Amino acid sequence: MSTRLTSTLLAIWVMAFSHAALAADSYRYFHVTIDTPWAIFIFLLLIILFPFVLSAVLYWYFTFKKHKEEDKNKVETETSVEKHQ
Repeated sequence: MSTRLTSTLLAIWVMAFSHAALAADSYRYFHVTIDTPWAIFIFLLLIILFPFVLSAVLYWYFTFKKHKEEDKNKVETETSVEKHQ
């Protein structure tokens, strides 16, 4: 309990006494070109479309697997009916 309290108080103290002058200027080292928005767009597009592509592939895979099992069961049923006749 005291460790948690100590870490919380330390975090509050650091936030209260940190100055803007101590913060690093992150935009100084970030060079933006015309390729940057396109790279971000392609990255986000892939993230958004990935679940749709994955669901289509899984649907297609399991549909064919189901049809193969149905065909196999149909053949086994026909074979067992022929044996009993």
